[in-house]
Amino acid sequence: MSDAKAPLPPTTFANASTVSEAAAGAILTIDLGAIRENYRRLKTRLNAAHCAGVLKADGYGLGAAQVASALMKEGCDIFFVALLGEGIVLRKALGSGPDIFVLNGLSPGSESQALAAGLHPVINSAAQLKAWREAARATGQRLAAAIQVDSGMSRLGMAPAEVQALAKDAFDDIDIRFVMSHLACADEPRNPANEAQRLAFERLRGMLPRAPASLANSSGIFLGAPYHYDLARPGAALYGINPTPGEPNPMLPVVRLQAKVAQTREVEKGAGIGYGHTYHARGPLRLATISFGYADGWHRRAASAAWFEGVRLPFVGRISMDSIILDISALPAGGLGEGDLVELIGPSQSLDDVAGHAGTIGYEVLTSLGARFHRRYVGI
Repeated sequence: MSDAKAPLPPTTFANASTVSEAAAGAILTIDLGAIRENYRRLKTRLNAAHCAGVLKADGYGLGAAQVASALMKEGCDIFFVALLGEGIVLRKALGSGPDIFVLNGLSPGSESQALAAGLHPVINSAAQLKAWREAARATGQRLAAAIQVDSGMSRLGMAPAEVQALAKDAFDDIDIRFVMSHLACADEPRNPANEAQRLAFERLRGMLPRAPASLANSSGIFLGAPYHYDLARPGAALYGINPTPGEPNPMLPVVRLQAKVAQTREVEKGAGIGYGHTYHARGPLRLATISFGYADGWHRRAASAAWFEGVRLPFVGRISMDSIILDISALPAGGLGEGDLVELIGPSQSLDDVAGHAGTIGYEVLTSLGARFHRRYVGI
């Protein structure tokens, strides 16, 4: 790593917030120290297995370069992204040090771009394998890659029949760093699909050249040692999403989202509120409108609330593109004014709570959060 370009301080990365706190309608605080602690907790569970970091979708919307820089301080030197373009951006930010794998593989004709950026494909098909071998021959060197097999998710990876049909010399010119697969039901520990996939993975990797193995995602780590193999690939758990649904969250929260009050008002009984007047005041109400809406990634049909100093402030009326109306009648008069911040994700309402209100999962909430926030990185 002596020739590696030193990572830039997190606040100088190209995708760091360019919206000032004064100009933004909402503040997203990202605790890089909590991400580092979550990585340490996962590593403790893994014992001897190595722990990578999954940074797809710009680090689940929190800034892949900033998250990677934090994880590198914990010794993480293997990262996974979904797309080649994500890998190219990350390589420019991090320099030549860590290994970066592209989970979705390479589109035909993009092999030279991966080579130029020093990226490793996750090979998901015989066609991708053939193209990477041809790239290796053209360069005159063995090229690194991971090989993914489909152990039962039917999403990405070589199907069993495809693995069985491979010729003995199919992997000539390829430096196989990992043989991997992905669990479909790891967040349901009693689901028999987990063990079925593990056994299928055992069979399939036995047909391939011997190489380190990788199966566990975030929830897979909590299924126990038989699923750990040589490398785990956590994503969601790093970012504070509960990898053990229905049980207490073993991870630290990472994000806090607060929105600014744009205006307050009083309305009389019967007043129509918001688009379509889907809500009418049942009595006199005090309302606050916050500068935050579905353009910022908050689901329009999510029934939810904001919080201020431990007091729940229900949403009333429809969520608009750039604003949400809150019932603040539970607060003392004058207790909330223009420019004050209310909490949408934080100590009073976790990321998983928000996802539950919206009928979705924490992954979707995080990756939907928009670009109009002022992003505040702490724990650097």
